[in-house]
Amino acid sequence: MIRIRHADETPHEASEINVTPFIDVMLVLLVIFMVTAPLTTVNVPVDLPSSTEKPAPRPENPVFLTVKADHGLALGEDDISPEGLAAALEAATKGDKEQRIFLRADKTVDYGTLMGVMDKLRSSGYLKVALVNLQGQEEGAQPDAISSSVASAPVTP
Repeated sequence: MIRIRHADETPHEASEINVTPFIDVMLVLLVIFMVTAPLTTVNVPVDLPSSTEKPAPRPENPVFLTVKADHGLALGEDDISPEGLAAALEAATKGDKEQRIFLRADKTVDYGTLMGVMDKLRSSGYLKVALVNLQGQEEGAQPDAISSSVASAPVTP
């Protein structure tokens, strides 16, 4: 006997997408990212002021140490020698080694000279150093006394 099949009698194939392997791969990637994310962050302790348009408030009697373009030092308005830095800081801070020193440097001063001055500060016992820069000005513009900002960090031995 010959049997004729109709189109609706054929078994239907499953046309759905199997998402189980996709979900497995995504979960493995999630675990990998959860494990590696803490390793990719930089954890450098820095005491920075909050990022706002206004500069950080100025202390009542700030101690400014300036490294000039000729690598000379000035404490406030007075020129000092590198050998007399410790004694001049002692007099300016009245012996308070916890007082923050605001370090300014001409942009032509090289990194090695700046680090040498910071080493002298550290050897003198002054570990709180703030770096002063001009904020929000174009290159070559006249500096404005109000627009300076401060980035500070403890100097570690």
